[in-house]
Amino acid sequence: MARIYYDQDADLGALKGKTVAIIGYGIQGRGQALNLRDSGVKVIVAQRSGGPNYDIAKQDGFAPVSASDATKKADVIILLAQDTLQSQIYRESITPNLRPGKALSFSHGFAILYGLVKPPKDVDVVMVAPKGPGSLLRSQFLEGKGVPALVAVYQDATGHAKRIALAWAKGIGSTRAGVLETTFKEETETDNFGEQAVLCGGVSALIKAGFETLVEAGYQPELAYFECLHELKLITDMIYASGIHSGIQGMRKRVSDTAKWGDISRGPRVIDAHVKENMRKLLVEIQSGAFAKEWIAEHEAGRPNFTRLMQQDDNHLIERTGAALRAMMPWIGEVRSPKSVVRSKQTNAQRTTQTTPKRRQAARSRA
Repeated sequence: MARIYYDQDADLGALKGKTVAIIGYGIQGRGQALNLRDSGVKVIVAQRSGGPNYDIAKQDGFAPVSASDATKKADVIILLAQDTLQSQIYRESITPNLRPGKALSFSHGFAILYGLVKPPKDVDVVMVAPKGPGSLLRSQFLEGKGVPALVAVYQDATGHAKRIALAWAKGIGSTRAGVLETTFKEETETDNFGEQAVLCGGVSALIKAGFETLVEAGYQPELAYFECLHELKLITDMIYASGIHSGIQGMRKRVSDTAKWGDISRGPRVIDAHVKENMRKLLVEIQSGAFAKEWIAEHEAGRPNFTRLMQQDDNHLIERTGAALRAMMPWIGEVRSPKSVVRSKQTNAQRTTQTTPKRRQAARSRA
């Protein structure tokens, strides 16, 4: 069983008198920076000028600087840029300013595990990986709650690496919920596998396959959309729910007996031994570094396959059908990034008044 740390196991005093630099004010950067600042930690933000995240950081009360300047001033450097950018940022902006005794920190182990970042032996290297997006991390913090996280020490040069990591975890609110001890290797490999086999790749492929099966059998795309995509949220919410009726069995307690029987008797015929074998192959590619090499090469080549595959799915019938159907459901809120929240000056009521007629017209045209 994993070792779990809570508030009483972490001391914010480990960050007293230290400056924490958040490199990248994106998905994780904003939530972590704001939470740490609210916890009394001295925080500086590194974000290139000219982009929306720079403006958001300024509106949040930070004075963004370059990654190089942030690294010079910081005792704890938290690198939260995208995986594919971390190597360049580290090489150009962090390495020249990395001094013995500083802490180099991550929220995902990708760059360290696959050698994109190779830190010197005289700095601490730690990780705190919240198990949720930065927006949730922030909202839970403001409610006095926390998002669980993982903590790991890759390199302990000072003898205080874990104290620093746990203080960081406490500063963002994660020790309120629980912080599980792991390693950079375990976190990275399980995270990549989960994304590919289940959470993103597996789910999206399963949805499309079900949708296509119904449409190819002559059923209306709109009905296929409802059954294979729209209602998925209802099921995942039941699985996600807390309390006595939670998890997969908790979901089964909330659906009809017909649905239960279809689940337990037919589900294993769809996700069978062949699918599990394919999952094992994905895991081997992750463990060997083959996936990382492929992704890095794709990025360095200008992402031609990435772009083609994304555009291909943009044009899929399920996306076109969904766009029209969602226009009929104004109660479905848009999933908005922090930048859109800051930019928007409209109230929800104003936005509904302005957009709903167009959406309804689109839906009528589709019908």
